[in-house]
Amino acid sequence: MDNPIKTAIKQICAEKGLSEESVIETINSALAAAYRKDFGDKNQNIIVDFNVETGDMQVVDEKEVVEDLTEEELAEMEKIKNEREELKEKIASGEITSEELRRLREERETEEKNELIGEGLGEDGKRKFNPKTQIQLKDAKEIKKKYKVGDIVRTDLEIPGDFGRMAAQTAKQVIIQKIREAERGIVYQEYKDKEGKILTGTVQKFDGKNVIIDFDKISAILPPVEQIRGERYRTGDRLKIYVLSVNLTTRGPEILVSRSHSEIVKNLFQNEIPEINNGTIEIKSIAREAGNRTKIAVYTNDDSIDPIGSCIGQRGARIQTIINELGGEKIDLIEYSENAEKYISQSLSPAKIKKVELNEEDMSAKVFVNSDQLSLTIGRAGQNVRLASRLTGWKINVIEIETAEMPKDEEPMAESKSENE
Repeated sequence: MDNPIKTAIKQICAEKGLSEESVIETINSALAAAYRKDFGDKNQNIIVDFNVETGDMQVVDEKEVVEDLTEEELAEMEKIKNEREELKEKIASGEITSEELRRLREERETEEKNELIGEGLGEDGKRKFNPKTQIQLKDAKEIKKKYKVGDIVRTDLEIPGDFGRMAAQTAKQVIIQKIREAERGIVYQEYKDKEGKILTGTVQKFDGKNVIIDFDKISAILPPVEQIRGERYRTGDRLKIYVLSVNLTTRGPEILVSRSHSEIVKNLFQNEIPEINNGTIEIKSIAREAGNRTKIAVYTNDDSIDPIGSCIGQRGARIQTIINELGGEKIDLIEYSENAEKYISQSLSPAKIKKVELNEEDMSAKVFVNSDQLSLTIGRAGQNVRLASRLTGWKINVIEIETAEMPKDEEPMAESKSENE
């Protein structure tokens, strides 16, 4: 039958989604911190092995055997030690200058960094000796003659009778903190893998102009700049959300999401249009002004398939589902073409274009339209031509003409289809 400690560990693992090994490792780290605080010293590398079955523990000072230091290295270490002691005395007396304080901080950072250098070499290429984690060969041989460089020396430490009582509170706090960190790490990694993907979340609350979106295990921030203009959010609404970034902060994972990103449109088309999902129809380009209008260029090399018709669906059923998800946003479906003139003309749908002249040197195009098509070509506040330019990658200049100015044999450019115009 499991003892109370093991039962508690299993319960924590079930509630937090952690492995038993990680929780036991956390308990060992917490007990080591508690022992170091009350009974250890700074040059001890305290390792605790807690037996969850019996409740017993072993405390050791663990060090790696390294080559003996030379006289020069010992002198350098003593010099650094004396300098640090001198600085500490000045700090205590209030005599230290800001420059000396900065130097002390840098040395501490360097010391911490050197502890992480596995080969025992500092950034300057000189050998570093850390008395907390290392022991010289001559000192190790005084403990046991058979020790050699690279061996690990484990020295058993006495466990005071009142260690459990004195360390309990410290260990408890560290355990709670470590478990919280482990839980945050698991959640972070889970959602880091979802970066750049579409999730479904629920509007939880409002923080100023930010909308807080609730996922199963964590909340995300939808900032104003990533919201759809004119879209109203209410608590409990379920929304398709694009995960912009996932970062780990001191308060845990921070997720920034978007409703205005063009990837949402692409994902919706992939979900709703089987031909896009299986690769028969390809999305070539998307230009979007969220909440207002999106232009999307589609293409297929299968002559038996109408790419635009497939996206619209019977009686507009497919496209309407996407429009509803985007809150009524207008969508122009453009058939992509390798012919730049035709592609540009179709990108300006629903306007009828008379002629397109290209300047490939600066990737610009002159688009000629009749007077009655001018406003439709440009769009409200220039939106139609602006989106067409972003969709095609060409700078588009619209030129108004009269019908008489065009050659009699000039035929209008091909038209495309638009939804919700």
